[in-house]
Amino acid sequence: MIPIRPFAECAPCLVDVAMGRKPADLVIRNGRWVNVYSGEILPGTDVAISSGRFAYCGDDASHCVGPNTEVIDAAGRYLVPGLVDGHMHVESGMITVTEFCRAVARHGSTSLFIDPHEIANVLGVEGVRLMHDEAVAAPINVYVQMPSCVPSAPGLETAGAELGPDDIAEAMTWPNIVGLGEVMNFPGVATNDPKMTGEIAATAAVGKTIGGHYARPVLDHMFHGYVAAGPADDHEGTQVEDAIARVRQGMRPMLRLGSAWYDVASQIKAVTEHGLDPRHFILCTDDCHSGTLVHDGHMNRVVRHAIEQGLKPMTAIQMATINTAQHFGMERDIGSIAPGRLADVLIVSDLPAMKIDQVYGRGQLLAEDGRLVADIPAYSYPEKAKSTVKLGKSLSASDFDIEAPTGAETVRARVIGVIENQAPTRALEAELSVTRGVVEMNSVDDICQIALVERHRGTGAVVNGFVSGFGYDTSCAMASTVAHDSHQMIVVGTSKTDMAKAANRLGDVGGGVVFFQDGEEKALIDLPIAGLMSERRAEVVAEQAEQLGSAMLQAGCTLNNAYMQHSLLALVVIPQIRISDLGIVDVTKFETVDLFV
Repeated sequence: MIPIRPFAECAPCLVDVAMGRKPADLVIRNGRWVNVYSGEILPGTDVAISSGRFAYCGDDASHCVGPNTEVIDAAGRYLVPGLVDGHMHVESGMITVTEFCRAVARHGSTSLFIDPHEIANVLGVEGVRLMHDEAVAAPINVYVQMPSCVPSAPGLETAGAELGPDDIAEAMTWPNIVGLGEVMNFPGVATNDPKMTGEIAATAAVGKTIGGHYARPVLDHMFHGYVAAGPADDHEGTQVEDAIARVRQGMRPMLRLGSAWYDVASQIKAVTEHGLDPRHFILCTDDCHSGTLVHDGHMNRVVRHAIEQGLKPMTAIQMATINTAQHFGMERDIGSIAPGRLADVLIVSDLPAMKIDQVYGRGQLLAEDGRLVADIPAYSYPEKAKSTVKLGKSLSASDFDIEAPTGAETVRARVIGVIENQAPTRALEAELSVTRGVVEMNSVDDICQIALVERHRGTGAVVNGFVSGFGYDTSCAMASTVAHDSHQMIVVGTSKTDMAKAANRLGDVGGGVVFFQDGEEKALIDLPIAGLMSERRAEVVAEQAEQLGSAMLQAGCTLNNAYMQHSLLALVVIPQIRISDLGIVDVTKFETVDLFV
């Protein structure tokens, strides 16, 4: 793959090509230039590429053609800038950075802004550095935001590592760090917690972008205090009012369409119905699992969806290219087809449908007709990044017993309510019966058990609770070491025996996701890298994920992308109620609460 050469180093060569004094490496002729700066589509355009960058964009590049120049005829098709994902987590795909690039390049994504706070919660600075170094070697442009909240909510969970202001300051000197990852501890920011103010200050001192995450629906003084601290964007909005409030405060709303988050349709009305200026809106994915990447797409899927919601194609493309590049101060390299920029270009035959015929990254053909054609070798992680699942003991069904208060025949319990296609949960309550001092589940009312199993330090600790919304109607359990953000182990099931088997199985394989039904293993995604990522190809992981989805469906779960919902049940920075290794967490109050009301 062509490495990125600094613009200053390439500029003299680009001038010579544009002037016709030196031949281009590649010329694409007769295209319809989707110019994201002017908002025009310009027919009959040629572009000349040299040293992996655009040298000339105009009506005739014949003066740039030499005997060894490759010439491609676009035949009147659209020339679209490579798509940019402004906020995402590679680990959610359960594959490495390199495999993620292989999966999304064929869909036209040529630049990614990643926040590796999942691996940070397991392996700390060392884990982030591993992914940072892989990103530097990636075949497309992968920029890294240094995770800000490890753990995401101090005092409410225990992660496998901790990061502080000194770690952030050190990371800001790394070559591929472009800013601070989503600042999830919004109460800490609003109260000027020294850790948060120190991390934000370390980022601001070097002029890099501070990522936001304000998941509280109430826009009171805490919201205004959070904005005043410096976070420049936010992807946690779910309603049109969220997008409007953020852009009015100078933040860039990031509208996400991931595997399970469908937040574009509601918020894009800020532009299509309220007429707000679209220049400061950004499209992103946040979290996509491998099945979505392999079968449905990536940023092309988001752009197509935004167009279906009423956006003009040009505006949707701007939100997935130049708007993002400008937000991160990267527009001299990415986000447009213009002289000096990296030659990331898509040849598109149907603009509203985002039918991409060819994908070029840094002037090299990466994919054609939806197939990856570039040779991208696998990337190996060291052994120290594996064997991170430490249970401390073999678990049994009794570890998942929930003891009732002495003498109680029934209890009123707090229940985590899953909301389909959204990250927030509902805080529910239910009357549950007690048998021989142990609280029972209620499958008739779709209430099963959830457990948080400590897996970083081998303490053997298990915190139990209740969850509703999965619809399981048989004896089953699913366990996962992907448990945003602390990445302890989450186990959900209707059978305590199956819950124990599932948890122990992940201890044996070093992490992943497993589903048991009636005592038998029905699906397994082994994720040995930090218990989060596979060493396999994206297509293989997608097939494993499909088997998992089928197993869940056979057990009665009809939720869209139910695995993603499962993996967020310990995310104690998004309301309303979650579970952590410290107990049941009321995220509206940022405090632990008793399981029983």
